[in-house]
Amino acid sequence: MAGNILYSRDVEHPQLGSDVQRLIESLGQLPEPVAEPVFIVVSGLPGTGKSYFCSQLAERLAVVILETDALRKALFSSPSYSSQESLRLFQVCHLLIERLLKKGISLIFDATNLSERNREHLYSIADRLDVKLVLVRVEAPPQVVYDR
Repeated sequence: MAGNILYSRDVEHPQLGSDVQRLIESLGQLPEPVAEPVFIVVSGLPGTGKSYFCSQLAERLAVVILETDALRKALFSSPSYSSQESLRLFQVCHLLIERLLKKGISLIFDATNLSERNREHLYSIADRLDVKLVLVRVEAPPQVVYDR
């Protein structure tokens, strides 16, 4: 089971370790590990089609999609979308990303990822693990976003 091969308790932050395990279990079947995993970071405003793009890409590549809206709901039974909740979510996502990449699992991180400051930690993970990082920015005309 994927959860078993990826699970290792974070000794310094046991709550984060159990949160990572909960998210791993929510992912279902993971793709087979590869020697050189790819880390795809998708960014864009809500309503631009990020999740659709990710689903289309995942049909063509052996990747797991880490979609922050779904992960938030898996982590918090009644999400509040508070800044404190978001901070915890992204801390857990960053740990999850590292664990998956270390195991050779390619992934797509589907989040707004709008600011360079927020993406810096993702760059650091890719650099530290020496994995290929692909950045994708999804945009749509304002009227299309508004209509969605």
